[in-house]
Amino acid sequence: MSENNQGVTSPVQPQLIDPFGRPVSYLRVSVTDRCDFRCTYCMAENMSFLPKKEVLSLEELDRLCTAFIEKGVRKLRLTGGEPLVRKNIMGFIRGLSRHLESGALEELTLTTNGSQLTRFADELYAAGVRRINVSMDTMDYGKFREITRWGDLNKVMAGIEAAKKAGLQIKINAVALKGFNEDEITSMLAWCHENGHDLTLIETMPLGEIDGERLDQYLPLSTVRQRLEEQFTLSPIPYKTGGPATYVKVEETGGRLGFITPMTHNFCESCNRVRVTCTGMLYMCLGQDDSADLRAAIRASEGNEVLDQAIEEAISRKPKGHDFVIDRTTKTPAVSRHMSVTGG
Repeated sequence: MSENNQGVTSPVQPQLIDPFGRPVSYLRVSVTDRCDFRCTYCMAENMSFLPKKEVLSLEELDRLCTAFIEKGVRKLRLTGGEPLVRKNIMGFIRGLSRHLESGALEELTLTTNGSQLTRFADELYAAGVRRINVSMDTMDYGKFREITRWGDLNKVMAGIEAAKKAGLQIKINAVALKGFNEDEITSMLAWCHENGHDLTLIETMPLGEIDGERLDQYLPLSTVRQRLEEQFTLSPIPYKTGGPATYVKVEETGGRLGFITPMTHNFCESCNRVRVTCTGMLYMCLGQDDSADLRAAIRASEGNEVLDQAIEEAISRKPKGHDFVIDRTTKTPAVSRHMSVTGG
């Protein structure tokens, strides 16, 4: 933070500028690789999770987040795995809320599967969280169990209701999956907008080995949008949340609909994001393997000089875009790590 000549505190200006002139103002941090679901497009059913010593402690995660905020990051999203299964997670979130109170951080938010929201919705609001993303790919109870393997849709729906009552704005994230939920998109859209929620549709991405063929799941959102336009009037709007989604207003419902299209139309030209895994690996691009080991930098000394240098050096290597491909000739994922490790 800095003070102007009237003594008013103003936010830190972005200090992290990548080689293409894009300021990095948005950090996504995975606080755990563990999850109480096993979504089929995200991870294998029998996952091997990381030993505790490899995962950053909550104190280390706070130090890391604070270092980025001091360099001009204005939006912080906590992810997983499922972030709310991490022990003492609310203490960590309450600690980070000091940056909201100071004005250094514009938004603290998280992406969740909704399973723990009945427990934590009120505490999240009290800690300054105002908006959350809930990942939910179907509203069919049988299919929900099928796609999540271990999930209970009743629990998720109760969590969404608790979050709404707590005052949290909710965006539902749904991965569009061919032959699975493509016939539900219209009804999900109607339900979301009736309940005051935004809906964002996401193309499946080639991250990590899963039990099946991703091409069999891949549904281009260009196709989905074309189908929706047969029933609805979709008007482009300038609304942005800081993430990669482009939004339209659905004139018939008055609600917002977002599209995240890493495959059919990548969003790299305006990328303002980097991701840190729960082990402290900084990935400058979701679709590239280049990374920087911030855990080593954090544990190298009690001061932040080594950490700051590691962050700045990594941002200087941020690539122009990703290399995602899904087709019959590309059998291996673009990157070997699972989405649950990278963090949403």
